[in-house]
Amino acid sequence: MIYLKTTIDKRRFKLVLICKYPLRSGKKFQPYPVRDDSSVRKMLDLVNTTTIEEIELYIKVVRVKAQLNQSVGGHADIFVRNNYNVAQFDYGCGPSSGPVPDTGPNGDDEDSADEERNDEYGEDVDDECDGDDRDVEVDRHASFFRAFNQVLENEQGIYVSAQAPSCDVSNHPDDETLDEPSPVAYHLPPTPQFQHVENLDNAVASCWTPWVQPTTGNSSGEFVIGQVFNSKSDLQEAAKIYSIKAHQEYVVVASSKKLLVLRCKKAEECHCPWKLRAMVVKDTSLFVINKYTGPHTCVNPCLNGDHHQLDSQLVSTHIKALIQAQFTLSTAAIQASVMEKWGYQISYKKALDGKHKAIRQLFGDFSQSYTELPRLFLGIEQANLGCDVVWKTCETNMPNTEIFQRVFWSFKPSIEGFQHCRPVMSIDGTHLYGKYKGKLLIAMGCDGNNQLFPLAFAITEGENTDSWGWFLACIRNQVTQRAGICVISDRHPGIMAAMVDPHLGWATPFAYHRICMCHFASNFMTRFKDKILKNLVCRAALASTERKFKKHMNTIGRINSEALQWLEAVPFQLWALSHDGGRRYGLMTTNISEVFNSVLKGARSLPVTALVQLTFFRLNSYFVARREVGANRLASSEQFTLYVDAQIQGRVVKAGSMEIVLYDHVKGLFHVKSRSGRTHRVNLHEKTCTCVKTLIYGFPCSHIISACQHRCVDFRLFVEGYYTTKSYYDTWALLFHPIFNEDEWPLYDGTVIVPPESMRRFGSGRPKSTRLHNEMDVREGKTLITCGLCKQLGHNRCSCKNRNQVQ
Repeated sequence: MIYLKTTIDKRRFKLVLICKYPLRSGKKFQPYPVRDDSSVRKMLDLVNTTTIEEIELYIKVVRVKAQLNQSVGGHADIFVRNNYNVAQFDYGCGPSSGPVPDTGPNGDDEDSADEERNDEYGEDVDDECDGDDRDVEVDRHASFFRAFNQVLENEQGIYVSAQAPSCDVSNHPDDETLDEPSPVAYHLPPTPQFQHVENLDNAVASCWTPWVQPTTGNSSGEFVIGQVFNSKSDLQEAAKIYSIKAHQEYVVVASSKKLLVLRCKKAEECHCPWKLRAMVVKDTSLFVINKYTGPHTCVNPCLNGDHHQLDSQLVSTHIKALIQAQFTLSTAAIQASVMEKWGYQISYKKALDGKHKAIRQLFGDFSQSYTELPRLFLGIEQANLGCDVVWKTCETNMPNTEIFQRVFWSFKPSIEGFQHCRPVMSIDGTHLYGKYKGKLLIAMGCDGNNQLFPLAFAITEGENTDSWGWFLACIRNQVTQRAGICVISDRHPGIMAAMVDPHLGWATPFAYHRICMCHFASNFMTRFKDKILKNLVCRAALASTERKFKKHMNTIGRINSEALQWLEAVPFQLWALSHDGGRRYGLMTTNISEVFNSVLKGARSLPVTALVQLTFFRLNSYFVARREVGANRLASSEQFTLYVDAQIQGRVVKAGSMEIVLYDHVKGLFHVKSRSGRTHRVNLHEKTCTCVKTLIYGFPCSHIISACQHRCVDFRLFVEGYYTTKSYYDTWALLFHPIFNEDEWPLYDGTVIVPPESMRRFGSGRPKSTRLHNEMDVREGKTLITCGLCKQLGHNRCSCKNRNQVQ
């Protein structure tokens, strides 16, 4: 039948069937020839009399030769003696469960059983023999066996794996430690050629390999005596999953480093016999079940919404892959995932605790991350030369230990690329939500395509005058010394003080400070609570000419003179585009910083080492994608970026309908009248227009384009170099280099850095938001609730503070 199924010519080849099963000591497998129906029955008896769950059957094809057939018979005689009698041994389950020493209640090895086994088999399975005669006999068999194997290796063979039914609970073998000595023996393919199936024309390959993580137990899902687990935690996890699927609960009777005893929670109430006892294998971390009574005989009349064994540790194991794929996974999504898998609705707190444990397992411990942070920067600097890192720590009473206070970092590609960006920088700060408090300060530039350009980062104890001054000083010393940079920010007192400090290098004329229009309008709204006035302030701030600006300011003064005084107390050049002088290139907000804050939103709940790594890899992604865009536009001979091309095309269309009057052809003085009837003066020699838009944005307005078309002048000469494709490509041209493996990083021999205890968050659960909510947190167009008692906005009658006065 086998010859028929395998389509092998019986006249030319002969099939040799050999079954192999594991021995208890050492990484050895006992071969057992299968020659007739009797030997097949004895092979199958291994499953019925032991806990072996899988059988390996080797079928080798050998050419029909007289000498070879005689050798095969001799080979069979070596191993045929009583090898089928293996019922006295304990076996694990599946290929990941190997032979383990037989342990008693105290976990001691029974050496006497090994001696009896050696006597019974007529050979020493540990390769240790007594007596000269015995040595000669074993050597004769061993040399014959090596010669026989040499003959078989020169022939083609067919390997067939007969796989038994799969199991239900996992032992989780570690793939990375298969080559290390272990009490669990893994049988590898007899020859590496069997892993290259495409090169063997006659080979039949099985999808089973010894190192695949199988499920342990048996086909019914119950535990079995002799079942082996890699660690106590693996056994506990398997017991939890078993109980959840069975909708049963257990209690821990005893638990130590060497022992784990579990019994049914209803053992006394319902006399349920379910009980599990496991002990550690001596000199290993393995746990083996030596006593088990199951399954449960009790019945749960109704299921609760939660399960006692479905704890946060099991939740963290379940969602680890989800967190690794998306570390911003919400707690509600975790609850839904657990509900889908096990049918239990866990609490919000349990889901959040499970998320925190998964984060610690994936990204490291929060406290330890501060100690590991210096070496991480060394690893980054090793592969990416020019990375600037500045530390600030505090001394402690402990020797060779300092307390973390601040760290600043910026990467070489960002430092070099900023030289090709417009001289505009946006700074902002955001909260950290991990185990320790703190603020993440960021500085962003803007490239020629009007996209954000990450420049520098810092982790500080908070936002104050000292921290903002230190951050800006690091940027001036380590990142850029360009003069005339426009810095856009909110009106934080620390920033306002640092920008006028002459010792930091950011005072006028070395730099120019501007205020974010959104924050400014929000402050105004908080003070006066008038939407109409707020809209007028925004119109005044966005007006490009002083005429429009004065018009809106006069309207505000007529409505509320106090509001006008409040606006006039703030210098107009800080917030009005018409008084800016072209410093901010039309960027009225800190939106570029806010956008990157949203990119880092999930990372702010991670340890600081993970946060630094995320900035590195995110910046690399930005550089790779935009470098490719710049290279493609250069290859297509595109002169300007997409942003400027779109702006100029719209203005070219608008310029075609304007009336032109020439006054001086030498200086290029024109009088341009638009379709609305408004006139503007254009001076091509000085590259100016009374609409001021060319000065504000850095590329020509429609009036200048119309005058250029009238005089056949190339208007592209009026576009600043920051918007060219060449500058855009140079901005993103530098490369980030891969970080070496951690074991190749340079050793850090400095002081040990520990996190400040004052910044630690105490208590469990989600940290309370420390954001100061203001008018910007209210969505535009959303109707505020109105109190039914005092008729005021923003609260209801239940929270009304004027309840007593109204009554």
